[in-house]
Amino acid sequence: MRPQAIRAGRAANCRHRLYATLRCAQRTSRRGLATAHAAPRHNFDIVSRTPPYQKLVANLEEVRRVLGSSRHLTLAEKILYSHLEHPEESLLSNTSNGREIRGNANLKLKPDRVAMQDASAQMALLQFMSCRLPSTAVPASIHCDHMIVGEKGADTDLPNSIAGNKEVFDFLESAAKKYGIEFWPPGAGIIHQSVLENYSAPGLMMLGTDSHTPNAGGLGAIAIGVGGADAVDALVDAPWELKAPKILGVKLIGELSGWASPKDVILHLAGQLTVRGGTGFIIEYFGPGVESLSCTGMATICNMGAEVGATTSLFPFSPAHVPYLKATHRGPIAEAASKIASSPMSINLLRADPDSAYDKVITVDLSRLEPHINGPFTPDLSTPLSKFKAVVEEKDWPRTFGAGLIGSCTNSSYQDMTRSEDIVKQASAAGLMPKAEFFVTPGSEQIRATLDRDNTLSTFSSAGATVLANACDGPKKGESNAILTSYNRNFPGRNDGNRSTMNFLASPELITAMSYSGATTFNPVTDSLPTPSGVPFKFSPPRGSDLPSAGFEEGNPEFLPTPGVPDSSVDVVVDPKSTRLALLDPFPAFPDSELTALRVLYKVKGQCTTDTISAAGPWLKYKGHLPNISENTLIGAVNAATDEVNVAYDTDGTTATIPELAKRWKAQGREWLVVAEHNYGEGSAREHAALQPRYLGGRVILTKSFARIHETNLKKQGIVPLTFANEADYDLFDACDEVATRGLLDVLKSGGKGEVELVINKGGEQKIVKTKHTLSKDQCAFVLAGSALNVLARASRK
Repeated sequence: MRPQAIRAGRAANCRHRLYATLRCAQRTSRRGLATAHAAPRHNFDIVSRTPPYQKLVANLEEVRRVLGSSRHLTLAEKILYSHLEHPEESLLSNTSNGREIRGNANLKLKPDRVAMQDASAQMALLQFMSCRLPSTAVPASIHCDHMIVGEKGADTDLPNSIAGNKEVFDFLESAAKKYGIEFWPPGAGIIHQSVLENYSAPGLMMLGTDSHTPNAGGLGAIAIGVGGADAVDALVDAPWELKAPKILGVKLIGELSGWASPKDVILHLAGQLTVRGGTGFIIEYFGPGVESLSCTGMATICNMGAEVGATTSLFPFSPAHVPYLKATHRGPIAEAASKIASSPMSINLLRADPDSAYDKVITVDLSRLEPHINGPFTPDLSTPLSKFKAVVEEKDWPRTFGAGLIGSCTNSSYQDMTRSEDIVKQASAAGLMPKAEFFVTPGSEQIRATLDRDNTLSTFSSAGATVLANACDGPKKGESNAILTSYNRNFPGRNDGNRSTMNFLASPELITAMSYSGATTFNPVTDSLPTPSGVPFKFSPPRGSDLPSAGFEEGNPEFLPTPGVPDSSVDVVVDPKSTRLALLDPFPAFPDSELTALRVLYKVKGQCTTDTISAAGPWLKYKGHLPNISENTLIGAVNAATDEVNVAYDTDGTTATIPELAKRWKAQGREWLVVAEHNYGEGSAREHAALQPRYLGGRVILTKSFARIHETNLKKQGIVPLTFANEADYDLFDACDEVATRGLLDVLKSGGKGEVELVINKGGEQKIVKTKHTLSKDQCAFVLAGSALNVLARASRK
């Protein structure tokens, strides 16, 4: 890495803000500065938070002109196409003159907003800084949530996390102030909850550096999870490219009742679609059942659309959107959206055209839906609650569980918490206490303060619950071999660092009830619990409130964001001696030749998520330091030949960890490829999973299939993602095989035209493997230049 020359001085004003937050967190055990609040928040800029409706409606009219006024468009198509830089170019190129857009067109889009969480914002900002622009081109925000570990309780965890990550928070806040980005300090809330409360709006298009950015689709936005390099496209006013998704329509009929919740809609759907079933699709919900759902319930459903691989998910404008927008101080947006939603279909941006066609339709009857439990180890292993006990016994899963965790970015709304509170009140009245440890994570300071005012938190605390900080990470215990969470993801080792722990996903209210039994075989819908009085107790279905009757509390004013106004006088805080932050060197350009001497670094067996490729946990502290975080590259990968984890073999038979062998080969000037199976890179939108292999000398990833975000991230960093034309050819490869490309250079120079073959050399014998690629013209330019950042930096200099 080159010496870090961008104003390495300390920014006193950034320190002051974080110290104030730390003092406030330490000063009071409840952080109880909440006051009744009816007026808009301090620093609340309604103009920057309002989608450019007039422009978007005009763009929709242009789209109608290009495609013909008789063309019926889905809601997703209306919002996407209204954000095209040049509609005619995107919609009529390679689409049979507009007749076959989905799956074929390369959409060049201009998003309205960018949101970044603290772990991914570091690399996004380091890349943005390389372009040397004075401010961001679109409104943006940074949310400090991922680097706060919820473990002992908010009043301990928050100060500890601030102190332990002070250097990174200083950097993020100083960069935010310099470039005009709103900065939400640690403790303010989980990014997705904060975005829903402040930025999401019907018709908006937003990019977010987290795979669960689609949470904002619950409020009618097109919100897409991306890597940091994609976010930089929007930040520098470059068009962001997306292969036009297909549209999966989910028709909702009936109405939820009893124990069924919005979480069960997506848990049920994940079981039908699997973790790959939504890849290449936007999930668009429609039907009469939509109007029975709360705004935050719709957000929960959209949030977990990421678990089926969908590009994003969204709901049409709903009556539930209006009270939520007004309750969160966005009445003018509610009025503007209501007007558009009631306008003629030719200019109606917020509802699908009647008779618009979906590529596939799934119908879910909410009236017949029962609670589901998904897992373990994958979010798509879905079991109806009525059958879960039998499956536990059949699979010999643990009969007990050690902890129940509710909240998180998926289920931390006022509705979620009050439904769970109702369960706690029922149990407390019967003299019961939870048998499993019970943790509660409010999603934002606004939610925490409101729950505090309404005594919901005291209800949880009285029942022995631990209220955690507003953070994305849960407790790292590693003791229990089964846990229940209302989170969205349950890959091995994700929540407690213990790969053998079975994590089951369910709704907050179901987890709350089951925590009183401590048994995975307990069904609160049908079963009773013994009580101290000797009278058996059976739960009644939970009841809660969509929104607080007294309105939301603002909470601790120290957790409000900085204004999004650029200040060129601010010094960006980067210490040249830091082990946490390092400025970036540009990656070298692609050679003017084929890749003739690649070697297979590792042949991966089975699931390979972005957690597998770039582990989180203790590695989060190195998110801004590429050399240091590269030490965890692929350490969770299973060796296809030996079933060993993170054990690689060099050409002479010696063993090493995967990053050790990659570094050794890099020092020798030997570039490499990885061979893997299906859905490579599923999970978090973690661009480090692409940056690290590139930094260590990776050039090609060859798989049976890719997860969407990761495949794009690889291209952005100059790595070529290829898939097998014949999946059986996976068996032809072994670790350390020498591989050459054939046709790749021509494909790159022709803007994606042509095919790529790989030639395996095994002891003088050659084997030819045909592959497929999805490289567009712009993506070929990224690979040729060395990375997308190199292209953007060159353009900004011009």
